[in-house]
Amino acid sequence: MANGKHNAVNDTDSDSAEVVDPLGRGSAKKRERGTATSAPGRGPRVPQWLRVVLPALLILVWLTAAGVGGPYFGKVSEVSSNDQTSYLPTSAAATAVQKLLGDFRDSDSIPAVVLFVGDSELSDATLSTLQKELDSVSRIDGVNSGISPLISSKDGLAAQAFVPIDSTGEIGDVVEATRTTLAENLPTGVTVYVTGPAGFTSDLIDAFSGIDGLLLLVALLAVFVILVLVYRSILLPVAVLATSLFALTVALLTVWWLAKAGILLLSGQTQGILFILVIGAATDYALLYTARYREELRNNENKWVATMAALKGSFEPIIASGSTVIAGLLCLLLSDLKSNSALGPVAAIGIAFAMLSALTLLPAILYAFGRSAYWPKRPHFEPDVVLAEDGMHITGVWAWLSAQIRRRPREIWAVTTVVLVIGALGLTQLQASGVPQSDLVLGASQARDGQVALGEHFPGGSGSPAYVVVPEERLQNGADILLASQGVESVAVTAADTPSGSAAVTADGVVAFGPPGTPAPEATVVDGDVLLQATLTDAADSDAAEQTVRDLRTELDGVGIVGGVTATAIDTNDASIHDRNLIIPVVLIVILLILMLLLRSILAPVLLVLTTVISFGTALGVSALVFNGIFNFPGADAAVPLYGFVFLVALGIDYNIFLMTRVREESLKHGTRDGVLRGLSATGGVITSAGLVLAATFAALSVIPILFLLQLAFIVAFGVLIDTFIVRSLLVPALVFDIGPAVWWPSKLSRRMELRRSEAMRQ
Repeated sequence: MANGKHNAVNDTDSDSAEVVDPLGRGSAKKRERGTATSAPGRGPRVPQWLRVVLPALLILVWLTAAGVGGPYFGKVSEVSSNDQTSYLPTSAAATAVQKLLGDFRDSDSIPAVVLFVGDSELSDATLSTLQKELDSVSRIDGVNSGISPLISSKDGLAAQAFVPIDSTGEIGDVVEATRTTLAENLPTGVTVYVTGPAGFTSDLIDAFSGIDGLLLLVALLAVFVILVLVYRSILLPVAVLATSLFALTVALLTVWWLAKAGILLLSGQTQGILFILVIGAATDYALLYTARYREELRNNENKWVATMAALKGSFEPIIASGSTVIAGLLCLLLSDLKSNSALGPVAAIGIAFAMLSALTLLPAILYAFGRSAYWPKRPHFEPDVVLAEDGMHITGVWAWLSAQIRRRPREIWAVTTVVLVIGALGLTQLQASGVPQSDLVLGASQARDGQVALGEHFPGGSGSPAYVVVPEERLQNGADILLASQGVESVAVTAADTPSGSAAVTADGVVAFGPPGTPAPEATVVDGDVLLQATLTDAADSDAAEQTVRDLRTELDGVGIVGGVTATAIDTNDASIHDRNLIIPVVLIVILLILMLLLRSILAPVLLVLTTVISFGTALGVSALVFNGIFNFPGADAAVPLYGFVFLVALGIDYNIFLMTRVREESLKHGTRDGVLRGLSATGGVITSAGLVLAATFAALSVIPILFLLQLAFIVAFGVLIDTFIVRSLLVPALVFDIGPAVWWPSKLSRRMELRRSEAMRQ
């Protein structure tokens, strides 16, 4: 585009001077045919009262819904759970054992391991003082009865006890109160840690506590800054952000009640992704509409006519984009892991409200403000001169890029493909087989520090035993197998008459089970089964502990089933690997079919999907190198590639949809090669700004100190930028230009230019 008035790439087969429309509506010249350009003083045939009442009613409905849903931002914890076991498949052994634990216990508790470590050997007097401090914890609301006596380590430098925390209450608050109480009157030279399952759960809850405030604030601030730079306005970014925030509020309200009814599962992780996805998607859709509305205000003096025209032009791309994302997300319902299958409908609900707000609330707000919404650069009624500005106020970049593609299409797509493939080679370095529970939370963690100290003085698995359910008649057989394992330090049996109320351990720490062959203690029997607890030699979240549990499952096959913290991690990782191997191909097939229907072609959708897959491989490969070489992460969750794929492919395809729907429209008028260049010039600014917004919103996830979310934030943000600046700007346009009309095979469009040439020759 040159001087904001004419297309710099003069590649049309038409004699008429045309200026491209940045939103893909077709020719942006003076509407001489088929367009209702309003003349001065001429209004639409719609009653004035309806033009006032309808937008006002839409705004009022959204305000009411947002007012009702606003308070639910602080109530998500009431219906969410971060317990890994609740998200496992019902067929998982760890799930089956978890369901049985309540039958063997007097209360629904999660154990906290209290560890006292001294600079020197703990004397009897010191141990007595520590026991009194420990007893005072029982007065804390949320601490159940049955605190175990202190057990000294063999080296005499440490002592531990088990404190049962009510798992149905506010675990984080109870653990924090326990830590505060125990730290108040510690003897000199003694350090206390609260670790174990309850300690790690508390740290996880604390890490997610910033979702309602910090995450939302950072995401909105990042989007606002980008929008101000894009629009060079204040009022318009506020309107766009209001659209995103209202969509999120109503989506959260819907999800909250569905979770309350037990229809959906909600976790802190799912909540964070919902926030980011809705803000990013709603803003992207809003960018499309605002750019189209500004164009229509220049073509139509009456803002009602401009609103109707903008809605007509924006409806198809927004619906096509949102539907593609929803289809990809709903593929997660095929997941065995409930954390994945729950995310699908939750995120799909968010996308649905993002589309709805962009097509109802935003048009109503912009109609109310009219041209003033774009102040200080208000669009004037100029039906004879359509400026070729886009959402980023770029007038020459995309025209220049189109010219480069015209001259060297094959070199451009070949070089970009090679660069992307080189980046994808880093996939071989991706370590996505799961990470220890102690590494899930980034930054300081008392539970992690406590687990390290625990392993220095006690068996690493203390406080996080492997639970084994066996028939009563196989009790001794199961205990013998456990005690024969080198990875098992000791074995206890659940019995109601023991000091802790859960395991058969005497006050001095002697485990009731002796060497193989000794008589078993009397155990609690539930439906013919008994519960064994095996304390592992290694930390419960270590690779060595996982191998021990896998070996035990093999040896106990037919004797009993194994659960617990380590077994839960194993079943979670195994389910994640199964899910990504199943769902990734399904998502590709679904999106491919949608593109075929949308573009009425086979070859073009196949090429688009292939380019998106290469882009995903590059994002994942580069991310692996960054994770290993720069951040030195211990690995990645097995679900990271799956989540990254679903978001990147579904969202990356969106930008290709925006581009290729416009290219197809232009191809019908000017031929494929000219259509590619026109489509790129027309959609360049608005798609680029949309990509920047989406990358910024996903990058905001990194403020939550959770390893999974930080890795997902980097992968998706980096991948979106690759899609925006390389795949959609260089690779796809150059490839389609080089192939020419054949890209639309087998539709008639692939033969249209040949037919025109034949007709011209006959004439």
